[in-house]
Amino acid sequence: MATVSSSQPSSWPNPNPNPDSDSSFPSNLDRGDDTESLESFSSMSLNSDEPNRNPDRIPDSNRDVNIQTPISPSTPNSPVTPLPSLLYLSFNQDHACFAVGTDRGFRILNCDPFREIFRRDFDRGGGVAVVEMLFRCNILALVGGGPDPQYPPNKVMIWDDHQSRCIGELSFRSDVRSVRLRRDRIIVVLEQKIFVYNFADLKLMHQIETIANPKGLCAVSQGAGSMVLVCPGLQKGQVRIEHYASKRTKFIMAHDSRIACFALTQDGHLLATASSKGTLVRVFNTVDGTLRQEVRRGADRAEIYSLAFSSNAQWLAVSSDKGTVHVFGLKVNSGSQVKETPRIASESTRAPSSPSSSLSLFKGVLPKYFSSEWSVAQFRLVEGTQYIVAFGHEKNTVVILGMDGSFYRCQFDPINGGEMSQLEYHNCLKPPSVF
Repeated sequence: MATVSSSQPSSWPNPNPNPDSDSSFPSNLDRGDDTESLESFSSMSLNSDEPNRNPDRIPDSNRDVNIQTPISPSTPNSPVTPLPSLLYLSFNQDHACFAVGTDRGFRILNCDPFREIFRRDFDRGGGVAVVEMLFRCNILALVGGGPDPQYPPNKVMIWDDHQSRCIGELSFRSDVRSVRLRRDRIIVVLEQKIFVYNFADLKLMHQIETIANPKGLCAVSQGAGSMVLVCPGLQKGQVRIEHYASKRTKFIMAHDSRIACFALTQDGHLLATASSKGTLVRVFNTVDGTLRQEVRRGADRAEIYSLAFSSNAQWLAVSSDKGTVHVFGLKVNSGSQVKETPRIASESTRAPSSPSSSLSLFKGVLPKYFSSEWSVAQFRLVEGTQYIVAFGHEKNTVVILGMDGSFYRCQFDPINGGEMSQLEYHNCLKPPSVF
């Protein structure tokens, strides 16, 4: 059961002020005017479904935010402030920016060129465990977390950065695991349930039951058309696909082990999945559930941290606890695809033959492992650190974010493959004066 409330019932942002817009940064961003660095929402009426609003729904810390934007270097006598602890990292929907949640507040940074757009640090408490952007607009979804959370972990706070305060909230009976935003929907993920709300009036549109989902796994399409939502099903290894235009639900038994990670293309047509075993990544058609391609990360077990498609679905990037980011070539757009099968075999015994493998002729003799499709390019990182990955806006580039604050931008050779070349490195936790 969720309750909805607003600190300003007479005003609510329009989540889609310009449906035909390409969501590009406004020109004032290049001038460094960080108070107007994001797209602006217009206002509309909020109709709350919760008449009895909790009087303490908006913590007093709304009035205790320190608005910090890039500053000039400190003087030699300035006290050294310890770096904050990082609680959360995520890219925005087009991977042009990323959000950082810390034990003091949150920050928004640009990927290319790398620079901090703004940060919001709170005087009391400050821990933010989820920061979900909506492209580049001024509305964000926040969830408190860490040892001293800024907000209760069972609430989604709607933050308007033009006002530097929360303008509404969604409250639940259990902790929020993750949040996903579209221009027309807010998706809130709990341990075993997902709520889908209309963005315009926060009306509850759909509820979904899932298997235990402590990671808050959920993916949603961002194309202009109708929404496709993917979440864990009710069985181990199963994914559930909701097609809201056709009002159809598709279930896929993607793996034998539990689902560890998945990703959607922007249009929602393709889904990449990985299990807790972490050896294979599978790509499915979301409409009919057929297996389109299967690639191998490695032979030993690994925890997959993130999967990401390139904008044209030509490449797939994978990061894991083994400290290597892999880039795979996808054939789903070229007509060369894995033969569709009614049943997916065990990860430990089955791997598809690859036309590009030099050992594919021996697939009937050698173990299936030797005819697997392997990554085209790799980038080595510190093993054990959690990294998430996305494709950059420049051709054949990859952006990697680490929970140690690291930011890498790398380039891969699509023809020869091999080790990626590092283009730049930064630490996003450092003061903005060093960027």
